[in-house]
Amino acid sequence: MEKVKLKLIYPKWKKLPGQTTFNLPPHGPVVFAASLPDYVDVSFTDENVEEIDFNEDCDIVSISMMLSTQVKRGWEIADCFRKQGKKVIFGGISTMLHAEETIEHADSVFLGESEGRMEEVFNDFKAKKLKKIYNFMGNLPDINLVGTARRDLYKKHLYNHKGVQMVDLFHASRGCRFSCYPCAVSYLGGRKFRPRPIDKAIEELSAIDNNRLFIVDNSLAQDTQWEMDLFREMIPLKKKWISHTIEDNPKVLDLAAQAGGWYVYQAVYDTSDYIKERIKRYHDYGIGVEGTILLGLDNQTEDDILKLIDFLLEIDLDLAEFTILTPFPHTKAYDDLLRQGRIFDFDWNHYNAGQVVYQPKHMTPQRLQELYEYAWKAFYQDESQEEKMFKLFAKVMLREMEDGTYRPRDRSLIGKSFGKKVTRKISN
Repeated sequence: MEKVKLKLIYPKWKKLPGQTTFNLPPHGPVVFAASLPDYVDVSFTDENVEEIDFNEDCDIVSISMMLSTQVKRGWEIADCFRKQGKKVIFGGISTMLHAEETIEHADSVFLGESEGRMEEVFNDFKAKKLKKIYNFMGNLPDINLVGTARRDLYKKHLYNHKGVQMVDLFHASRGCRFSCYPCAVSYLGGRKFRPRPIDKAIEELSAIDNNRLFIVDNSLAQDTQWEMDLFREMIPLKKKWISHTIEDNPKVLDLAAQAGGWYVYQAVYDTSDYIKERIKRYHDYGIGVEGTILLGLDNQTEDDILKLIDFLLEIDLDLAEFTILTPFPHTKAYDDLLRQGRIFDFDWNHYNAGQVVYQPKHMTPQRLQELYEYAWKAFYQDESQEEKMFKLFAKVMLREMEDGTYRPRDRSLIGKSFGKKVTRKISN
């Protein structure tokens, strides 16, 4: 069968001021690539780590976008290729969130999950009958169709930070039965938890040539038995991984630790003993914690935010990530704030979770922005974000040395890239 040359692009976006500038290999594009027909030859460019060759020979261009802060750049890229007569199709999370505007820059937009659907799209392309919209939102494919991501498309040497091997991304499930206020997951992937068969997940994990992983599932804490079975099967792989929240059930935590749980993201939304004890339980099993702290909710006054920042300094978090409530389209936050006339900025480049784009309930936008900046400075005043991050990396390197999975790829880091001060802290 005649080959089709596809140019797959992941647009760049502007990092936040003060943000540690490292790039993880993007997951969405390589998951999409795994769903393509065999006759499609793919060339991939992540614009965050390399430049786009606008003169590259290709039959069709696909632009995969995850973040709202990518969409305007994605549109610019599409406009350049279309001026050359190339067909451009968009997909990905932020394509779904910004479909009405994206379609103005596209020959086609694909909405939904791609498994089992791309044969139709490329048959239409070859017949010169590409549809303007392929809308599969709410029509979810069989989870058994999810294949191993095309990680062969990565230029792996571009995903290092100061000599440290960055994590690879992996997902073991889709969908989320929770419906958190600022989140678009229920719109994108439905309210039903859809776990991949564990044998399929383990097969993909085994094939990843990287000991360090970020399990990007919205939440692993949705089905206790499945969660425990997954961790149990992961133990022999000796991977070291990061994830969003897992259950703090002792049996789950024990299996997670045995399976290589490195650290988890934990929402810190109040100053309760429950949060303090939950973080302690993670630590009791040797699992680090990065607190995720959302600022600007309607139930937060200025005093509430200041008390929350003080609380964070008391509870032994390994890292903290502060974000400002951002009303992404197709979320309840967007619907509420739009209805109330409180959104004053619709520049999608500013929807980066670090910039105020709406009128907070209990303070001015300027004051919320100041509190956000203060939170970062206060938490990292004694030890920088990079130093704290390296401490977590050093711990995982020691665990790798203990179980024989360490590769001497990061050796130059110790005592050099991050300084002897940090190394001494690790050894204490």
